[in-house]
Amino acid sequence: MNKVVEVVPDKEALIRRAVDVVLSKIEGAIQANGRCTIALAGGSTPKPLYEAIATFDLAWNNIHVFWGDERYVSPEHPDSNQRMARLAWLDKVDIPEANIHPMPTDGSSPTADADKHQAQLYEFFGIPVGEFPHFDVILLGIGDDGHTASLFPHTEALQVKDRLVTVGNKDGQPRITFTSSLINHANCVMFLVAGAGKRAALAQIFAPEADPQTYPARLIQPQGELWWLLDESAGQDLKH
Repeated sequence: MNKVVEVVPDKEALIRRAVDVVLSKIEGAIQANGRCTIALAGGSTPKPLYEAIATFDLAWNNIHVFWGDERYVSPEHPDSNQRMARLAWLDKVDIPEANIHPMPTDGSSPTADADKHQAQLYEFFGIPVGEFPHFDVILLGIGDDGHTASLFPHTEALQVKDRLVTVGNKDGQPRITFTSSLINHANCVMFLVAGAGKRAALAQIFAPEADPQTYPARLIQPQGELWWLLDESAGQDLKH
């Protein structure tokens, strides 16, 4: 694993740096493989990143967009990660609808929809059941509690290692989420972290020893590149 930790002065600098890195990863993947597969994060931190990417003239036919997790709500719901990314980015560019691969949230149950999305991933990547695809880029954030995607502390989703997609749980509210195993097979995983409220969790995530069941972001140790981009408020204790 190639780990990069960068602390930049503020949120605006964080987004500028993220834009540079994400665009380079997208373009590199298209040059190498003819396409780029990117999984998006929800939350407020990446929204300006998506808005910025929407201003570039990219090879949209060659970019496939997924999500690392999703709340179990309709795509029109204000809390939907898909809705946020569509409004900030995807609705503003000429990307084919067939290249957008949201997590289904309209089936009989979260479990059934997690199974459905897992099957969709196997089909898209053309791999047999039991293998893991290699996303080109997976964007993540962390919560004040140390969770990432919908991998929350001391929840069953943390124990799932043999699946691509599973059901997460946030205070009794179901989510659909990539598993840590799937995330760890990515070519590049990038955390975007802003705000002083993340400092306590980051101290544990970066500590030599701490419990990943309590701080699930510790589970993310990808085989490819691991980027931590942090603003000064979040990352001031991590400067080397």
